[in-house]
Amino acid sequence: MNNYLNASGPSPVASELNRLDVKSLTAAYRNGQLSPVEITQATLDRAAEIQAALNPFSFLDPENALEAARAAERRWAKGEPLSPIDGIPTTLKDIVHVERWAVRYGSLTTDPAPLRQDAPSVARLRKAGAIFIGQTTTPEFGWKAVTDSPAFGVTRNPWDPARSPGGSSGGAAVAAACGAGVLHLGTDGGGSIRIPASFTGIVGHKPSYGRVAAHPLSSFGTVAHIGPMTRTVGDAAAMLDIMSGRDLRDWTQAPVSHRSLNVSRLDWRGKRIAYWKEPCVGKVDFSVGAAIEGVLKDLEDAGASIAEIRLPDQDTLLEVFYRHWYVGAANRLSSIDPARWSALDPGLLHAASVGQGYSGVERMAAEICRARFGAAMDGLLAEFDFVVSPTVPILPFEAGHQVPPGSGLQSWVEWSSFSFPINLSQQPASTVPCGLAGDGLPIGMQIIGARGADEDVLRAALSYEEMYPHRFLNSNRAWPCRSERAYLCSGETTRED
Repeated sequence: MNNYLNASGPSPVASELNRLDVKSLTAAYRNGQLSPVEITQATLDRAAEIQAALNPFSFLDPENALEAARAAERRWAKGEPLSPIDGIPTTLKDIVHVERWAVRYGSLTTDPAPLRQDAPSVARLRKAGAIFIGQTTTPEFGWKAVTDSPAFGVTRNPWDPARSPGGSSGGAAVAAACGAGVLHLGTDGGGSIRIPASFTGIVGHKPSYGRVAAHPLSSFGTVAHIGPMTRTVGDAAAMLDIMSGRDLRDWTQAPVSHRSLNVSRLDWRGKRIAYWKEPCVGKVDFSVGAAIEGVLKDLEDAGASIAEIRLPDQDTLLEVFYRHWYVGAANRLSSIDPARWSALDPGLLHAASVGQGYSGVERMAAEICRARFGAAMDGLLAEFDFVVSPTVPILPFEAGHQVPPGSGLQSWVEWSSFSFPINLSQQPASTVPCGLAGDGLPIGMQIIGARGADEDVLRAALSYEEMYPHRFLNSNRAWPCRSERAYLCSGETTRED
């Protein structure tokens, strides 16, 4: 079972077992070529292999994972799997509730006692037979778009470990990019699925708000979404299909049912694409812009029409988001004993202090602006089939910083302004890898659709994947291993307790 490991030390390349997607694994389980136990062990080995250098995990649970894998193995042997993801290794971000695990939110201030109940998304995955191997790292309470925390230190990017994988679902992105799991649950309040997916060259999907139930509700309110992070579009669709559905504990969900996703190839002929070219703040890196425009040219050649746009009320959105996000930070701070505030991330404390300074009138005014923007976005997506943009306007930067050093930017929100507006308006958005910059760093492209049109967005992403299969990590091209090889073999570690 362990013959894929490099006996002389950590392997810089994920094995073929770690590259397999849901469809390949379930076919192999069905015909007896592979077992969930074998795949779970390979996943646990890969997770342990990359942990010291890249720090994507806050907790691994080999004993319970292997016990669950043995149960899945018995079901497959009987021809009675629970679902299409039965026996598939899965990670959960350290921000969602998991029965028998503690949730630490990347914080030294949280209760280490095991929880008694799964979050709705976790419960659905468990019922479907997903194998939970561990929790992935997050910044404290998921408050920023890079991944470092007082509790678990700095998480690093496998394409260049001196750089950040983004955040807040950075651990999940690194685990996915390195083959330490097939399905990865992330959360996204301002880009926290899409940003690290872009920075690590994987697929991330922020669903329409309410498609995946949330309980307990995020301290940041209804800008926060739960969604899949994977190496292929098909895997993201399979995971989202399982997680979707109503849960009466989440009052913010609309009382509607969601039919099962049917993610098939999309015909680009006649499709109307709005090109969102300029972010709300700053400029787009030349290599990022060139990559996106190259894809748009190909989509145009495939029959789509392209029109350049700006978002409705684009110049006001930064302040609208600040009033939501920083008040959310203040809300989270209010639940923590002031005697423990000294243990918190200083950046979180600053964000909370800004949030405490907003008046109730200012916060409600932001809600009204948000509603106007959301309605305008609904109108825009009635006119166009999709909005396409860079996922992030910049390339991954030095780890341990909230903004690129020397950039003059004041907060992560400023360089995340292709992502946070779509949290305000709640449309579904996928990010897919669209090439590498000259220095070998990944670039992501964002595909946005109308509210409720997750299937259409994933169909567009799948069609793109079929156009550019070599850009996806389950292809035969090299994984993020050039820099990972140097770093893993150096013997260095990144944990900063």
